[in-house]
Amino acid sequence: MQLDDVIITRAIVDSWSKDLLDSLEIDVAIVGGGPAGLTAGYYLSKKGLKTVLFERNLSIGGGMWGGGMMYNKCVFQQESKPILDEFGIRTDEYQEGYFLTNSLETVTTLCSGAIKAGLKIFNLIGVEDVMIRQEDNAGRRSAAGSSVTGLVLNWTAVTMAKLHIDPLTIRAKAIIDSTGHAAEVAGIIVRKIGKKLLTETGEMLGEKPMWADVGERTIVENTKEIYPGVFVAGMSANAVFGGPRMGPIFGGMLLSGKRSAEIIAARLAK
Repeated sequence: MQLDDVIITRAIVDSWSKDLLDSLEIDVAIVGGGPAGLTAGYYLSKKGLKTVLFERNLSIGGGMWGGGMMYNKCVFQQESKPILDEFGIRTDEYQEGYFLTNSLETVTTLCSGAIKAGLKIFNLIGVEDVMIRQEDNAGRRSAAGSSVTGLVLNWTAVTMAKLHIDPLTIRAKAIIDSTGHAAEVAGIIVRKIGKKLLTETGEMLGEKPMWADVGERTIVENTKEIYPGVFVAGMSANAVFGGPRMGPIFGGMLLSGKRSAEIIAARLAK
């Protein structure tokens, strides 16, 4: 078989463009492809919700690739093991209640499982703004006031090069901020419209010093809506609501991702 370079190019551009066009109006948009975002995408897609994840980096997985201080092992607690088992991620019990995984296997298996469940992932695309409207996504006047109805996207390379190139937009019924410590979507909302988050002060409260035991619990407790239409999962949850960071243990990330999917699926079912 003789290969044609132009056919190769056409195949890539044509299929990718169709994927993007199919993602302009969706049920859930996830920002950030770390463990929480991938887990949320997996469970939302399994429930039949049209879900798309945007990751600004070349690779997905967030900080999980490096385990703890570049030792590529991940620790998970007992409560999160059922999720690991569902994905088919192999575990070794270090001692009672503490399970080890290979970080590379963990990331790649989470990603593969989420895609096979139906999640669509666009890497190298970042979020630079949000769309806030007085209407819901059916065009009805919102009784609750303004809500986030979509994302404003641009290529990561454009942002890095500081090029003045206008972005494009997508519409979603719900947004998950799973961008990690920075909680970037929450930060955009505060910068654009002021102290309007559903926190004690209306601002991001900021993450507290590392405390694995407390951080792993509060990350699930803090997985909730932060502004109409926007939810947090993973480390973004503790960054917004003032929980501690938890360091190189990742069970809370998976539990938070699953929890955000449950909350949003229940909301959209109403």
